[in-house]
Amino acid sequence: MSSRSLNKVLLIGNLTVDPELRYTPQGTAVATFSVATNRNWTDQAGQPQEAVEFTRCVAWAKLAEVCSQILKKGRKVYVEGRLQTREWESHDKTKRRTTEVVIDNMIALSPSGAGAISGASAAPVAAPVKPSKKKAVKQEEDEIVAAEDIPF
Repeated sequence: MSSRSLNKVLLIGNLTVDPELRYTPQGTAVATFSVATNRNWTDQAGQPQEAVEFTRCVAWAKLAEVCSQILKKGRKVYVEGRLQTREWESHDKTKRRTTEVVIDNMIALSPSGAGAISGASAAPVAAPVKPSKKKAVKQEEDEIVAAEDIPF
């Protein structure tokens, strides 16, 4: 008997900082940034409430370079990927742990140079980007998904 599992994350939010682009010792690009998502509800007393969730995102290879070029703080973005938890030991020998979204698809939703735009007026302005599969022996061609194919 096989069991199924799914590790998929879809986020639409605003960048809280410009992406930070770095390179591994092997020369692979890595971009990190944070996306803020809002949740609104009404409490039992009828008062409107809002909560903000900040999610750390990581992009690799060509997707990391594209993210660092077109994403800026305040820009609305769609990211798709998987959750990953990493553990490491800090300089003071304390065990640390973080959970992040390793993205494999990104769409910039607000115009470049623009800050946050309300959801109704946001329109995709950049084609989705799929990272190349560097672990494979032969490099496969990047796949582009049209904005109309996203199920929302």
